[in-house]
Amino acid sequence: MRAALILAAALAVSPTASFAQSLYIETGRLLDVQAGQVLTGQCISVAADKITAVAPCGATPAGSERLDWSAYTVLPGLIDLHTHLADASQSADLALPLKTSPAATALIGAHNARLTLAAGFTTVRDVGTYRGLTDVAVRDAINAGEVPGPRMFVAGAYITIPKGGGELNGVVPNEQLPADMRLGVAGTADEAAAKTAFLIDQGADFIKTIATGAVLAIGTEPGEPELTEDQLRAVVTTAKARGKFVTAHAHGAVGIKSAIRAGVRSIEHASLIDDEALKMAKASGTWLVMDIYNGDYIDDVGTREKWPEEYLRKNRETTDIQRAGFTKAVKMGVKIAYGTDSGVYPHGDNAKQFAYMVRYGMTPMQAVQSATIRAAELLGKEETLGSVQPGRFADLVAVKGDPIQDIRVLENLAHVMKDGKIVR
Repeated sequence: MRAALILAAALAVSPTASFAQSLYIETGRLLDVQAGQVLTGQCISVAADKITAVAPCGATPAGSERLDWSAYTVLPGLIDLHTHLADASQSADLALPLKTSPAATALIGAHNARLTLAAGFTTVRDVGTYRGLTDVAVRDAINAGEVPGPRMFVAGAYITIPKGGGELNGVVPNEQLPADMRLGVAGTADEAAAKTAFLIDQGADFIKTIATGAVLAIGTEPGEPELTEDQLRAVVTTAKARGKFVTAHAHGAVGIKSAIRAGVRSIEHASLIDDEALKMAKASGTWLVMDIYNGDYIDDVGTREKWPEEYLRKNRETTDIQRAGFTKAVKMGVKIAYGTDSGVYPHGDNAKQFAYMVRYGMTPMQAVQSATIRAAELLGKEETLGSVQPGRFADLVAVKGDPIQDIRVLENLAHVMKDGKIVR
């Protein structure tokens, strides 16, 4: 696996990297996502991988290199909390994940990581892979400097019931799937707890549960509960004892409520969320991560490429309802963080969801905050990520134009910096 990842780094066309021990970055406009303001005339001081100061521009400090980004709007590096980097891409071929070996999956992950970083997403939460633990390997290779990519927080595998939404159904009998494709399959609460402990021991940063059926899985229905509340609670209790949090894939309202009562930190998708579940999320402080862009992609590309009709039907049944739920959640002040389900659509297009979030109720500043400071808060990393403040990692993006006036400018970045290194 390690050799495969090193090969991936060698074969990838890496973004140009540049590093100076100390930088003094002159900005045109600077988005202060904590205050929700646009500042002008600000300069950012960077030493090694951290921001050390943000203040009105003056003379370049001794020993620093001045970087002129005065023609750009500068904002924190973006965060996508629902990605699938270490996986074969979505296609009409149900068997593709099985046909793709663990080593090949890691190579794909390395390629997808480079694309994601170049798009300005300097941090991601990778929420599961069919080939268990390949995401751990890609994360470790990025951290070791062997592969260019975003800072990754990974799940390792899905905690799912047998033949549930986290299994590769419809290819071969599930019992015949390779062991690495069933690392999180659990039929009881005790098994779910044991699988949770195993994944954390293998390097998972958090745990991903499948609380309901899935859109893009054969034989499961999005509105149907899968993991029971007892199973979900066993996962949450086990993870919490080890200092980790749990997220739940949950489309249906019944599954969403079970997951909230069990104590998960965030709900993924929330496509069929009802008013009661929205009130529960608001009261408990549970985050919603709603992928409201990719329904159009699935309907368009999936239809053209002849994805399974079951996928297309379930996508049509959930897309508009999910967006209506998103609008309600925004109006109610429910916590919402940015997540796109990249891998369903091409990696590197992550910023296309911003326009949808604005269309369905957020202000442009709220949309940017969802992918910066709010996402960092969900991760519990707001002291180091998600804003341009002293002490945070020097993760920055620069863009022509003003995203507060036209959010779509974030789809075409001029510069990307991660850890004080210019990668684009």
